[in-house]
Formats: sequence, structure tokens, C-alpha cells
Amino acid sequence: MNILTVDLEEWFVVEALAERLESRQWDGLESTVAKNCHRLLELFGRHRVSATWFVLGWVAQRHPELIAEIEAEGHEIACHSYYHRRVDTLTPEEFRADTLRALEAITAAVQRRPRGYRAPSWSINDSIPWAFSILAELEFDYDSSIYPIKHDIYGMPHGPRVIHRMHLEDDRLLYEVPASTYRLLGSNIPIGGGGFLRHSPYWYSKHIIRRLNTSGVPAVVYMHPWEIDPDPPKLAGLTAMQRLRMYGSTSIFYHKLDRLLSDFEFCALADYLRLLKRRQIGFLERP
Repeated sequence: MNILTVDLEEWFVVEALAERLESRQWDGLESTVAKNCHRLLELFGRHRVSATWFVLGWVAQRHPELIAEIEAEGHEIACHSYYHRRVDTLTPEEFRADTLRALEAITAAVQRRPRGYRAPSWSINDSIPWAFSILAELEFDYDSSIYPIKHDIYGMPHGPRVIHRMHLEDDRLLYEVPASTYRLLGSNIPIGGGGFLRHSPYWYSKHIIRRLNTSGVPAVVYMHPWEIDPDPPKLAGLTAMQRLRMYGSTSIFYHKLDRLLSDFEFCALADYLRLLKRRQIGFLERP
């Protein structure tokens, strides 16, 4: 069994465009989140699979009916911050305030408090250990914000590669579900989502996920609704790297996901954690 997740956000909030588009401009930009989420809902429904949707609070406040619809289809709703600001650029007080605002918007949409969190741009790392304590203090059950790779935008290269349970202050517990990597020649190779999944040939992604599953490790697959848009809004003046990150392979990614959901079993993140607990499988313990 593998874990299926969606980072539910608009196309214009991504880190690649952070220097071009400020949050005060967002309301004036073309929204594509609803149409692309409906395409994902159709795809997931056809394959009878549930996913965890990490919802941006800013989107939940503007499209509460969309978030409610996703939950009504049997999916898990989790938290992806409010303003999509990197956690490692915030103070503890700013992080707590942003998360509380996101929780308020998401809870208003679905009448249920999210139990899971994923940081924007995988931006929790070993420079801000206080972030885990705040998440536990806010009564999250799990976090999925660590990407154990070296990357120009994010990454925690020496971070854990497997699901583990953290013991924090005041006897609080928090489960961490890192992004998937494959160990090759002493390095962690990213495989589970974003450009790493979108640009890779399907045979390669299939082979690596199968290798992970053979070793008893689930693949944590993640995507963004804008990644399946065959005709996304275009911005002029982007660098070659920004164009690749924003538009590369978006015309074919839907079809790749379709094949992936046919070839592998998936479930929502909270469902996978419940499965582990029922089977009484041990977790790596971290202080």
C-alpha cells in the first residue's frame, strides 16, 4: 500500500514565483484550482482511491464549497498553511499564527479540524526544530514536511527516510511521514512527486516505487492541482528553470497518474497510519 497526497493550492503561490507574485496580488489572478481539483476528483473516483488533501487556508477561505466537496467524496482534509510562506523564514510566533488562521479557514469549510500538516515547499528542516513542538501543541497527529534530499529550494539531506514517531515536550507525540526517496550510491534520490515524478519516464517511476514496496516501504506520492493543467495561465519573463518547474510535462502528467493508480494500491495518509497501528508494526522512535 502507498500513500496518495495532494497539495491543494493555486498555481501562483508556488515558491518558483514567490519573487514575482506577492500574496496581495493573488486575488487579481486567474483561479484554476477548482477545475483542476475536479479533474483529480474524477480520476481518484474512477480508481476508487482516497487521498489526503493538504489544503492551503487561503484557498479554503475562498472556496469552502470545494473543500467540503472533496471531503464528501471520502478524502482526508489536512493543513498546508494559510499563506504558503516557508516555515524556515518565519518566527515561532508567525508560524503559530499562520497555522491557526489556516485551521480556522479549513475547519469552517468542513466542520472538522485537520489532524495532519505539510509545510509549504517542504520547509521544515533541522534549523527550526521548534516547528514540530508547535504542531504537537496545536494537536496535530502527524506532519509530512521533511524531504531528506539536497535541493536549491528545500531539503533536509540527513533527515529520516522512514515514518517515525517523535517524542516532544510535555509527553506529546507527533508522527513524521517524510517524502519518498530511494537510496542510490550513497545519496537520497527523490521520486514521489513534483518535477521528480512529473518529468521522469513512467517506467522509471514504476520501477522505483516497486523497489520501495518490495522492501516494505510505502511511496508517498504528492501532486499539485496545477500540475495536471494542460493549458495553464502563462507568465512572461520567466527563466528557463522557472518555466520547467511551472509548465514542464503538465500536458502529460494526468495520464501518468492514471497509470500509477492502475498499477499500485494507494490510500490516504491517515488511513495508512491507522493500518500501521492496527498491525502493531513498530515505529522508529526519535527524541
